[in-house]
Amino acid sequence: MKYYLPFLLTPLAAFANSQADIEQITISTTRSTAPVSTVPATINVISAEDIAKQLAHTQDLSQILGNLLPSFSPSRQKMTSAGETLRGREPLYMIDGVPQSNPLRNGSRDGNTIDPAMIERIEVISGANAIQGMGASGGIINIITKTPGDNNHQVTAGFSAPTTGGSDSQSYKASYLFSQEKDDLSIVAGVSARSTGMYRDGNGNLVGLDGTQGDTQDSTSLDLFFKAKYQLDSEQSLQVMFNHYKIEGNGDYIATDGDVTTGIPTGAEKGDVEGATPRNRVTTATVDYVHNNLAGGSLSLQLFMQDFAAMYGGGNFATFQDPNYGDDIFDQSQNKSQKFGSRLTYAKNNLAGSDFDLVTGLDLLSDETYQELAQTGRNWVPETKFNNAAPFAQLRFDGLEDWTFNVGARYEYGKLKVDDFTTLASYGSTFVEGGEPSFNELLGNVGVVYQMTDDLRFYASYSEGFSMADVGRVLRGINQPGLSVESFLNLEPVISDNREVGLEYNNDLFSFKASYFESDSDLGSRLQADADGIYSVQRERTEISGIEANLQYFFNDDTTFGANYADTEGQYDGDGDNVVESDLGGSNISPTRLNVFWQQQWTNSINSRLQANKLFDRDYNTGGEFEGYTTVDLSVNYQTQQYGAFSLGIDNLTDEFYITYYGQTNPAATRYFAGTGRVASVNWSFGF
Repeated sequence: MKYYLPFLLTPLAAFANSQADIEQITISTTRSTAPVSTVPATINVISAEDIAKQLAHTQDLSQILGNLLPSFSPSRQKMTSAGETLRGREPLYMIDGVPQSNPLRNGSRDGNTIDPAMIERIEVISGANAIQGMGASGGIINIITKTPGDNNHQVTAGFSAPTTGGSDSQSYKASYLFSQEKDDLSIVAGVSARSTGMYRDGNGNLVGLDGTQGDTQDSTSLDLFFKAKYQLDSEQSLQVMFNHYKIEGNGDYIATDGDVTTGIPTGAEKGDVEGATPRNRVTTATVDYVHNNLAGGSLSLQLFMQDFAAMYGGGNFATFQDPNYGDDIFDQSQNKSQKFGSRLTYAKNNLAGSDFDLVTGLDLLSDETYQELAQTGRNWVPETKFNNAAPFAQLRFDGLEDWTFNVGARYEYGKLKVDDFTTLASYGSTFVEGGEPSFNELLGNVGVVYQMTDDLRFYASYSEGFSMADVGRVLRGINQPGLSVESFLNLEPVISDNREVGLEYNNDLFSFKASYFESDSDLGSRLQADADGIYSVQRERTEISGIEANLQYFFNDDTTFGANYADTEGQYDGDGDNVVESDLGGSNISPTRLNVFWQQQWTNSINSRLQANKLFDRDYNTGGEFEGYTTVDLSVNYQTQQYGAFSLGIDNLTDEFYITYYGQTNPAATRYFAGTGRVASVNWSFGF
């Protein structure tokens, strides 16, 4: 059996959920094709079938990722993705290759920029690499949007509610997709809407709202989607894609403080939210041109844009106070960002008749970002412009039997432009001289694969990752006079050295994969929250390491058992002696986790998935501890001949009461959140 996936700019290896019936895997996150047996690292392809099984009981994209990828942090179950990392570092979210992350001011809303109804599959590249450039220090989560299906019309509807609680906890969703293929033109378009009620914990009480970062409970959302592809001739195609997504809180509930010392979680009660409710509004658009036979190779060009606005909840926070605006000021912040960019790729196999394959190209990005205080019109983060250019080249050599070698480089050039500005009064109304600092980095990677037998292979790789420090958080927090943008050390990008070794063994009954990874940064980026939940960036040396393992047993054609395990450790230099000694906390490192599942095809029409997620206890030498918990989920799917498909999903089947991983590792009265209790969902889908 032979598998293929597109060739990465850093060495990668497929990590498919099931290989028994798959003969070919196409990964659009990558930029050319090469056999999977030649690329040494980790990719997980979350298929449409995988997503459907998870959507039967949850609409939380972060929870779906965590259920299938144990090295991904547990979901915060909120609108924000702050503190959700992959292998201990932030991943780069993308939609059809378009970055959703905002490098200049990371508002941590990357995981809430599209409705799951518009997702075809998700490609996850674990570990830092340079394939998509900036922001991929923890890996890449590329969301691939819908393509035309077997039916011209697809209607879905769903209802969910906790098994304890009233009408205020009921949620509804509906979507419609239209697709058509005629001659050389294919079109898919859709709309989806959701109304989400309040969450309840395992004790039947309302789960607390995150009034500052935003919440997905007590909210409504809408997604508008369009994609069209025209085949110019047998070798050329042109495609356009548009997606507009917004999610906004209803403002019908307010948070009540919890008590960490007595174990009382943050709660919620009826009330009117002051100011505007938290929301996300994101528009993403692309134009893709492909020529499959240009000078013996393939050329692809993508032009893209993203318009992003994220409103956060307000408060009378000390950071927002200024005597020039009165006493006890209420205010709230909003991030606004516009990105334009292009990605040019050319791939040619058997270069000049040799055993070398070449992938080369150029990525361009222009980003303008600022953060305002919406009620008073003050700029918290000054308007910042960033231009980035990154040419790259990658060679692959397979001229030696059973061996494959990969080597490549990516050159990153970036330039910031910030005008003179004055920080908020709470930072001393400090004047900061603007400037246009620039930087350049040459990032290398090398990898080797040895195919010992048809079933067993070993691999090793080294790669350098690149990401920006959160420029906005750094700039807004300057409180020392006499500093200029060009001389401020904390604007330097985060460069990480990454090493990985692994093995894969596959036969008709078993699939086993295991890897060990290390990721070090001389000048890392660590998030630290204050009493108001407002984060600052600490630039310190960081070292992260971990192991991942995946085992699947194909008992027969109808029955599969599996287990995924990940253990990530991280430390930072807390005393400035350039030696790490302090444990990274829950905002940066995910807990040790074991995910197990049983998938069963009962008949041609009925299948089920039972899964359990175990999060293990952890103590931190910086103080604090995490008390682990276990959740169990169930989904049952029934396909009828005439009436469509039905699913029943139960999230947290045992109605476990627990304080979330983030709530325990970042304890405070305003964010000591309990996790959601047992929720039952019924879904229907009909195609015609």
